[in-house]
This record gives sequence, C-alpha cells and structure tokens, in this order.
Amino acid sequence: MENKKRLEWSIDMDILRKHLGIYTNFRLIRFAISGGVSALTNLSFLFMFTHIFHVWYLISSVIAFLIGFIVSFAMQKYWTFQNQSDKKIHSQITLYLALTILNLIINTFLVFIFVDHYGVNYLAAQIIAGLLIASESYFLYRYIFIV
Repeated sequence: MENKKRLEWSIDMDILRKHLGIYTNFRLIRFAISGGVSALTNLSFLFMFTHIFHVWYLISSVIAFLIGFIVSFAMQKYWTFQNQSDKKIHSQITLYLALTILNLIINTFLVFIFVDHYGVNYLAAQIIAGLLIASESYFLYRYIFIV
C-alpha cells in the first residue's frame, strides 16, 4: 500500500514538473515575446494611420487595437500555447476578447488608482498595471488555449 502511494506521488510530481518545468519557462518567454510583438504592432499601426494616412487618432487607435488583438490572439494560441486545433476557435476568440476587454477596464482602473490616489507617475503606473495584468492573463490564457 505504501509503495502504491509513493508511486502515485512520484507520478503526480512528474506531471507537475512537466507542467511547471522547463517547458513552462519557454512558454513564459514566448508569452512575453507575443505580448511585445502585439504591443509593437498596435503602436506601429497607430502611428502609421495617424501620421502617414492622417486618420483621426481615436479611429487610428481603434483600428490599431483590433489589428493588435488579432496578432495577439494568433500568437498566443498557435505559438505561445501551441494550440493548433481550430475546433474551439470561436469560443476561444470570444473568451479572449472578453478577457481583453476586462483587462482594459482593470488597466484603466489601476492606472487611475496609482496616479490619482498614490501619486505615481502615469508611465510607471502603466508599467505596474501592465505587469499585473500580464501575470493574470498568462494563467487565464492557459485556461482558454490548453483546457
């Protein structure tokens, strides 16, 4: 009986190491790169539409956000979490969009609190909020693309 429990514990620990080990470290790196590429895409299109094509900055911002969203979804799904199946893509993109909108609301709230209530510089506040949201998002994206 004791050996069976030890074997079960050993198997459980192997599964845990597999999910939290080196593979996860590479996934975290891919997650950070995907987020960076998405942010760069958003900013690049915002600049291009506003400064080159002379589109009003708020419309440029919406268009750039949508393009960045598509890039982010594709990179997180297919590269970061290596989910190649299109079987659940409709529910995944719906959940991803809902989470993105929720994160936008949380981000805005956190920046407001840090700046107006604690006197933090707005750029520092955005960096702090962004890091908090990225941490939360990683675990929720795992649910969207792995489960």
